[in-house]
Amino acid sequence: METLPELLDAVAHDRFPPPDGTVTVLPQLCRRDAGVLAFTAHTVVLTDEDPAWVRATLAAVDCDPLAAPMHPRFLTALLDRTGRTAETVDALWVGTPLPGPPALALREIADTGHARVVRARRRRDAVRVWAADGGLLVIGRGVGGRLEVALEVEGGGAAGLGRGLAFAARQLTDEPVWAQVSPGNARSARAFLAAGYRPVGAELLLSARGGSAGCSGSCS
Repeated sequence: METLPELLDAVAHDRFPPPDGTVTVLPQLCRRDAGVLAFTAHTVVLTDEDPAWVRATLAAVDCDPLAAPMHPRFLTALLDRTGRTAETVDALWVGTPLPGPPALALREIADTGHARVVRARRRRDAVRVWAADGGLLVIGRGVGGRLEVALEVEGGGAAGLGRGLAFAARQLTDEPVWAQVSPGNARSARAFLAAGYRPVGAELLLSARGGSAGCSGSCS
């Protein structure tokens, strides 16, 4: 089985795990990165727990086996077993890099206490922040060392600003950039879709209580 970074790179280039209904259990690359990543008929569970426990717990879930890894009963059991917390299952989107400078007027910010940035720094390494009139663009290294983007558009932001920020993220990097979007956040999903991102899967990340250590040494 390929490593998590190799798997993510393949998915970013539309090479998906085989849709054979199986579950792959991979060890965490670092203390922070634990969770469940779902692709078409193939799920990856990132955990340092015993793979035999994972498979036995999945087998005990009374539902379609394809749905078991994202079923609330399995996720609750995994959270209880690991002592971790979680927020929501996110849709995963990915955008390939684009040439040229961003059309938006962006200025990089050295430091900010904005809630979006504080949250990003708990989950990612090497976080960089750009400001635009009415919005923020945040990029950092998250799960498996992948580049992850987050956007913040203020109430008075110009129409299309979210799309413009998402598009700019593809121009500020030379590798695929990933976005995690709550399925109910239609506005954000539309912004990433309009900026050329593709939906590739879903995931639930498990956070260590008291904050997660960074992964700079092992995920970069």
